[in-house]
Order: sequence, then structure tokens, then C-alpha cells
Amino acid sequence: MNDRDALTAYAASFVDELAQNKMKHVVVSPGSRSTPLALLLVEHPDIEVHINVDERSAAFFALGLAKALKEPVGLLCTSGTAAANFYPAVIEAYYSRVPLIVLTADRPHELRDVGAPQAIDQIHLYGRQVKWFVEMALPESTDEMMRYARTIGARAVSTAATEPAGPVHLNFPLREPLIPNLEQAKEYRQNKMTPAVMIENGALSLSDSHIEALAATLSQAKQGMIVCGELRHPKMKEAIVALAEKLAFPILADPLSQLRSGKHDKDGIIDTYDTFLRDEAAKEAFRPDVVLRFGSMPVSKPLLLFMKKQKQTITLVIDGGAGWREPAGLATNMIYCEEKDFCQRVCEKIPKATEKNWLGLWKTVNGATKNALSSIRDEVDLSEGKLFSLLQDMMPIESTLFVGNSMPIRDLDTFFLSNEKGIKTFANRGANGIDGVVSTALGVSTVSENTVLAIGDLSFFHDMNGLLAAKLQKQNITILLINNDGGGIFSFLPQANDREHFETLFGTPHGLDFSHTAQLYGGKYSKVQNWDELKQVFTESFEIQGLKIIEVPTERESNLQKHRNLWNFVSQEIKVVLDREIS
Repeated sequence: MNDRDALTAYAASFVDELAQNKMKHVVVSPGSRSTPLALLLVEHPDIEVHINVDERSAAFFALGLAKALKEPVGLLCTSGTAAANFYPAVIEAYYSRVPLIVLTADRPHELRDVGAPQAIDQIHLYGRQVKWFVEMALPESTDEMMRYARTIGARAVSTAATEPAGPVHLNFPLREPLIPNLEQAKEYRQNKMTPAVMIENGALSLSDSHIEALAATLSQAKQGMIVCGELRHPKMKEAIVALAEKLAFPILADPLSQLRSGKHDKDGIIDTYDTFLRDEAAKEAFRPDVVLRFGSMPVSKPLLLFMKKQKQTITLVIDGGAGWREPAGLATNMIYCEEKDFCQRVCEKIPKATEKNWLGLWKTVNGATKNALSSIRDEVDLSEGKLFSLLQDMMPIESTLFVGNSMPIRDLDTFFLSNEKGIKTFANRGANGIDGVVSTALGVSTVSENTVLAIGDLSFFHDMNGLLAAKLQKQNITILLINNDGGGIFSFLPQANDREHFETLFGTPHGLDFSHTAQLYGGKYSKVQNWDELKQVFTESFEIQGLKIIEVPTERESNLQKHRNLWNFVSQEIKVVLDREIS
């Protein structure tokens, strides 16, 4: 058997095993050294290939696909710095627990460290930011090596998907010739769809005695609260709601928890804590004796600061991925158990709470805060806070909202409140960076209906290359481009006090005309001037296929002042409520 036949047998066996293990999507960036894998992937009937020329964009696009699908997605590039451009998205995938299978082609060993072109050291290229790394063997066609290729493929899919989910990296050294025999490759497909290796993963679970002990602790608590950050599995929310109802605990629900939107019971959902926990009187009124935490740490900094002050509180962090997501440093119990299983089993062991004054106080303050926040809808000028307040009204039922970092995610937290629409919310909160947001949202939109991206101007500029995927693949997405001509979030930070250097170092105004961006990538562009125009253009965007960019111009200084005025108004309203409720 010649080298081409060996390459075909080895690589085709590997690709087929990915498909046998239900990896359905792969994002490919063009390149020479990756040719055999690219051809075999695109030829496989059970794998859908998405082409993205820019490796950095491609990696974030794959991240978005994996986020939306909640299953492993493949990612392929050629050798050299192409692989290095995957790194930001690999980091995000690692810290946000998103399953990616990163496939990098490489020069064979004799062409490494000898000055060959497109040859860099790719061994452990992503360091500790991947769950597993394999330097693949050179292709051979023996039964043992084809079994090896299949085994690695099966392990890669399983490792990426096993909690905590995350990226794995397989590096393929490949010699020329690089063109496999595609007709012969069909012989290495197992049409029976049975993996070569059956890998069975079980969820973490606690013993009955542990559950009983924790149930006793929770039922004795008089002033407990449940804090939910980003939750990956949608079925968890019903279990959490049921547990909260039985305990009479409020649920402080981050916008990425998926608990704020949908048909489930939201009576105990507290969604304005980011606003009222800025108030000293509110923080004094709420002194929990136990805190239950699910998911990653929420976006809200006021909530984090509030929790850090609860030094005498029993804090239980429930994590089915057995990680350490506890930035407050106050966990008394790290509980490694599948979250839904934990909620259901504890629910069975505890009596239904009869005393609901504590929950009632949270709901009363939450309601008063909502009423106060609604005053932002009286704003005449375009503003960022009002935009997010109106979004929950304007978004279609069963739609998807992807939000950029910096100010957009914080305004989402403050103003996007409980509703019945079933709006799924996404963001890149693993490393909290502004890079790759456009591409990630486009990946989400590939498998999600009525996708909207709300993004700031600097984040948009940072990933404009990602829009090529929207043009080439005819992606259907509406982008709300919030343009305050710079880094709006820095206006809220202490750096803003340095007036001499603030604009140069932090404000960074750019003066870009984004209509040219829309023209370059074949998108429909609108720049709105008032709220009526925004509502009309936004609603019409869902009737138009393709890329739609709606620019919403705002003023940074005005936005800062409006936020501060609103917080002051809320504090006054909360004081009235607390004086009445506690006296």
C-alpha cells in the first residue's frame, strides 16, 4: 500500500469516527497542509462543513455553534500561525465550558525546526487552556493504526463533551502527498453508525446521606437565597424553580441563566438585584444565612460585592463539572453533583416552607425597583438603557439574543427583565473579552431562529472580519450596533477621573462610518434617529433575509449621567419601601 492509500485509510477512519460519535458540524479554514482532513470532512455525508477564511473568526464561529447546539463542534486549520489564531476562542471555550475539537495540521517531524515555511512549534500550543492534547501519529494503514485513529476520535468527542465541557486539541503531522483517495475513503465508513469505542459517561451524584444532611441544612435556614449564573442545560431551570418554591428562597437570576424568559413559574425570580444591591439600605436589609449557587458567577458586580460581605453565611456551590467557580472566596461547601439531580433529590427530602416573609421582602423590593427602572422608558433621546428595556418588548417570541461584553451585557442585566417570550440569551463570559463577538453570534445564528446581536462599536470593530461568513453563507442575523464612539464602560470606572489622558487611553474615539462596513459585506444598513424609527426598522428586519445592521448612536457622557440619575432615583424608592416594610 502506498503513502496516499495509507493517508486515506488513517484520516478517513478518524473522520468517520467523529461522525460515529455524533459530531455533526466542523468549521474549516482553507490551507494546504490540512487538505486531506478538509476533503474527507466535506465528503462525509454526516458532517456539515462551514467555511471561514479567517482562522480567528472561524474559531469563534465554531464556539457559537457549540454554544447553541450544546454539543462538540470541530475546527480545522493548516499549520503555522493559522493555528495560533484559534487561541482566543480556545481560551473562551475553556473558561466558558464549551466543547470544541480543535484539529491543526502540522509539518512532519523532519520539517520542524529546520526553517521550513509555515512551521512553528505546535506541541501544546494552547497550553493549559485545553482539556486534552494529542500529537497524532503519522498516517499508517495497518489495522492497529486505523484503530488508533478511531480511538482518538472517539476520545476527543467524549472528552470535549464530558463535564466540565471544553476544547481538546489534536495536532496532525502530515507528509505529502496530501490528496486522499476520496472514492477509497468510503470503504472506511462504518454505515452501521456504531462507534469503534463506546465511551459511557455518568453524571456526578451524591450519596443519600449527603443529600439528607444538605436538605437538613437548607430546611433549617430562615433567610436563604439561590444565585444562578449562566446555565448551560435548559432542563435545569424547572428543577431550580421547584426547589426555590419549596424552600421559599428568592432566585437571583442572571440574564444568561435562561430563568428570566419563558413559560416557567417566575414568581420567585428576582431580576433587578444589580440595581437595588447598589443601595446600602437594601444591602443591610438582606442578610442571608445560606446561599445556594448554580452556574458561573453572575455578571453583576454589585451582587459579587454583596456576597463578599456575607462572611458568616453558609455558601453552597453546586457544580456538576467539579470546577472551582467561586470568585467571592466564601464557599463553605463545594458540592460536585449534577445540578438537576441535586435539586430534585433535595426537594424530596425537605418540607414545604410556610414562612414567606423573607421571600416577600425580596419580591417587594424587586417590584419597587422595576417600577423605578421603568421610568427610563420616558427618555426621549436614544439611550443604551432604554434600548435594552425595550428589547424584551421588541424581540420575537422564541428568539435568540446574543450580547456583547462591556456595557451591553451590564445593561442587559439591569434592564432586560422577566418575560414570557422564551428568549434565549448568550454572551462570551468565559474570559469576558470583546474579541470574536460578531463571529460567535453568527455561529449561534446558524442553528437559531431570529437571532439578534446587541454589540458596542469597539467590539464590532474588533471582529468586522467575521461578517464575511454572514455574506458567504447568507447568515440571517440582525445586529444592533450601539455606537457611542469609543469605550463607554470606562466612563463608569475610576479612570474617568483623569480628564487629561482619559480620551486618549480609554475613551478611544474612532469616528468610523459603519455604513461602509455594511456595504462591504452586503448587509442592509440603517442608522436610526429616534425610538419610533428603531422599532419600525427592528421589526422589519425579521422579514428580511441576510445581514441587517441597525446603528443606534448614543452619547457616552449622557449615558453615564442617565445611569447615575436612575440609580439615585431607585435608592429613594427603595428607602420608602424598606421603611414601610421593616418598621
